[in-house]
Amino acid sequence: MHATRINPVKEQMDAAQPSKRQTMVILSGLMLGMFMAALDQMIVSTALPTIVRELDGLEHISWVVTAYLLASTVAMPLYGKLGDQYGRKPVFVFVIVVFLIGSVLCGVAQSMPQLIAFRAIQGLGGGGLMLSAMSIVADVVPPRDRGRYQGLFGSMFGLASIAGPLVGGFFTDHLTWRWIFYINLPIGAAALLVAVFGLHLHKPDHGKPKIDYLGAVLIAAGVACIVLLTSWGGTQYDWDSPMIISLGIGGAALLTVFGFVETRVAEPIIPMSLFRNRTVSSASGISFFVGFAMFGCIAFLPLFLQIVSGFSATNSGFLTLPLMAGLLVTSIVAGRLTSRTGHYKIFPIAGTLIAIIGMFLLSTMDQDTTRAQSGLYMLVLGAGLGMVMQTVILAVQNTVERKDLGTGTSTVTFARQVGASFGVAVFGAIFNNRLSAELSTRLPDGANPPRTNSISRDVIDALPPQLRDAVLASFSHALTDVFRYALPFMVVAFAATWFLKEEPLRGAPAAQEVPLDKVAL
Repeated sequence: MHATRINPVKEQMDAAQPSKRQTMVILSGLMLGMFMAALDQMIVSTALPTIVRELDGLEHISWVVTAYLLASTVAMPLYGKLGDQYGRKPVFVFVIVVFLIGSVLCGVAQSMPQLIAFRAIQGLGGGGLMLSAMSIVADVVPPRDRGRYQGLFGSMFGLASIAGPLVGGFFTDHLTWRWIFYINLPIGAAALLVAVFGLHLHKPDHGKPKIDYLGAVLIAAGVACIVLLTSWGGTQYDWDSPMIISLGIGGAALLTVFGFVETRVAEPIIPMSLFRNRTVSSASGISFFVGFAMFGCIAFLPLFLQIVSGFSATNSGFLTLPLMAGLLVTSIVAGRLTSRTGHYKIFPIAGTLIAIIGMFLLSTMDQDTTRAQSGLYMLVLGAGLGMVMQTVILAVQNTVERKDLGTGTSTVTFARQVGASFGVAVFGAIFNNRLSAELSTRLPDGANPPRTNSISRDVIDALPPQLRDAVLASFSHALTDVFRYALPFMVVAFAATWFLKEEPLRGAPAAQEVPLDKVAL
């Protein structure tokens, strides 16, 4: 028997489940933590132009995002393992405190290097907020009932996507950009109070905890090399430059050594035995390619709406609501159907197929695409994605032993985060290359191409008509090419869903299952 298989005797709901009231108290704290992390991702982008102008650091603007992304990504596997060994409550409390400290420091930063360093501290906390929340849910809600709560967590992302641009714009225009970080304090304080006084969780009994420090250092350094490679390649350095080649070789070597070390230590950060479990390996592959295609694609939707369609930054945020609405609705529906029927494999299969259709529709957009059309296309994409992300995590949590619950959750989440990092960087390089090629082809002879790193729709509209039309067409084709290049990665994710093994959900007898075609929502 594999180490990751369920022991039915040992696993029969290891501890008494909390009451419904206790569960809702716990979930309120977890949702506050997730909302805080999601809001931070949405609110910062609105204020970035003002921040770099005030702190005089345009050349370092990408690092404000990269520092957070890098720190949160490398910390995820360690948090998963620490939660399995020390318990998830102390880890959740710790990441909230670190996130709040980082938020305060970001708010008082006086220079770009300071802000970048403090964003890394904030990322160390942010990387554990969502991960800990998902792992704690697995502790307090049995898999059979967990689908019912997926929509609640999905709503945090939808709410953050609406509130982020609005709140960020309001603070930047009427107060100061520093409040985009200070806003985390009251939200974090509420989440911290619930975590300290409301969380009563199962405490692991593994004897004296053993931490794989060497494995933690190796995976952090290896992932850092890969994230920097994808962030810098084609922008700050050429892809064939010594720096990028060194990062690629170094990252591959460090991750290879990490895999070797994990097979030798007593308590590995990511046990290699997990990947002998077909559910874990296929879910990790699905998450990686969905993250690659999804985040790489979504990152360029606001740019299309602002540059090609001519909407303001705030309005472009509103116009992406159909994507969030589709994601939220299908997440709720898929969760309820999973709880009622006990079946979950169908949802990632259907979801990735629908997402492929949505991405294809996005790749057909141009300057004449109406608001209704683009909204419909985003709704289709969101509807597909909503069936996938939480479902594959549920599948992993259902199949691993309790002692590996945090590690299994962090492995799948980590795969998605790394895929997202790769996707944003790779599609960014594709966009820049395609835009350069389109501009060189479409611009009239003798015309100088505009500075695309600081261009806006107002700048384009001020150009002579022939030049304006050429620039708009170049942006339109370059951006839709990004969506087109995302399609093959989602197709790979669709293929991987067929390898996802469906096992009976724990928490209710099979006799209570309802056939999928007879369930009532």
